[in-house]
Amino acid sequence: MKTMTALATLSLLLALGCSRKGAGGPPRVPVTVARAEQRAVPFEIPATGTAEPRQTVSVQSQVTGVLTRVAFREGDEVEVGQVLFQIDPRPFQAALEQAQAMLARDQAQAQSAVLDAQRYADLVKQDYVTQSDYEAKQAAAAALQAAVRADSAAVANAELNFEWARIRAPIAGRTGRLLVREGNLVRANAPDPLVIINQIHPILVRFAVPERALADIQRYRKNRLPVLVSPSKEDTTFTSGLLTFVDNSVDTTTGTVLLKAEFANPDGVLWPGEFLSVRLQLYVEEKAVVVPAQAVMAGQQGTYVFVLNQDGTARSQPVTVERAAGSYAVIAQGVAPGDEVVTDGQLRLVSGAPVEVKGVAEPAREVEADK
Repeated sequence: MKTMTALATLSLLLALGCSRKGAGGPPRVPVTVARAEQRAVPFEIPATGTAEPRQTVSVQSQVTGVLTRVAFREGDEVEVGQVLFQIDPRPFQAALEQAQAMLARDQAQAQSAVLDAQRYADLVKQDYVTQSDYEAKQAAAAALQAAVRADSAAVANAELNFEWARIRAPIAGRTGRLLVREGNLVRANAPDPLVIINQIHPILVRFAVPERALADIQRYRKNRLPVLVSPSKEDTTFTSGLLTFVDNSVDTTTGTVLLKAEFANPDGVLWPGEFLSVRLQLYVEEKAVVVPAQAVMAGQQGTYVFVLNQDGTARSQPVTVERAAGSYAVIAQGVAPGDEVVTDGQLRLVSGAPVEVKGVAEPAREVEADK
């Protein structure tokens, strides 16, 4: 009898335990959530670009001579007109003085010949000299005046050569590798430059976009379109510039259009030849509904997100994604501002599953950068 009672008691306890386990329901799925927000989101065209100097000058000598001084260091910033090189000026100084002396001599002779011609003009009227004598004096005066003009040109040329012996920077910019040293003989218009100067304040970034974007670019170009660049796609530090050039034709090989943007680059952050991540901003959509991009899932029926219900469950909600914007997805329809969507843990969810919120996703900041 006691054994039967014990068995009955054990059966009752097991039954109660099973009923309590069933009453608890399925376990809750831990998830991270974020709220759908309404915010201003720029419409951007991503691209890959390359920085290039606004101007590049290969500095060459216009005269031949021995280099006596280099007045800068490799990599220096130089200003317009700054002296870079000095070629031995003595041969050019001597040539200039010789040309000036010849000019002075011929000017004196020309002045005397003109006076003689004037005297002969009076004498020929009085028949003291013949007409041919007078014309000879006129011809001599004209020849000497022509010699004076030739001497003046020779002086000007000698002055230029003397000035060119001092080579100055034609533009402001940063110098590159020095290709000659003091004591070298430099030749006029040699194929190899003495140094190359790149203007990097401001600097240009060239990039290409698909031809399908050309119509939108032309539509909004009157607004001076901003361009943002960073060293890599993962970098959140952007430098801002303005679109300055749209090529006048489409590259039929690649189906793209070449664009250029100008950046002030006061600190030299951008460097010629550097590859950059580029974002061309066409306009700003002021009231876009956005969710973190990781909340959007793709299935056989299209894109969807999991939205939290008030009873602590999650439901699958189809959405229409208008476009990507950095770490956000812009939603055309499917969710409203304030809806809580699952950003992590949704792979273990089915519609109607209970969830336990373990955290709230940090809001992305890329969308608001440099607006």
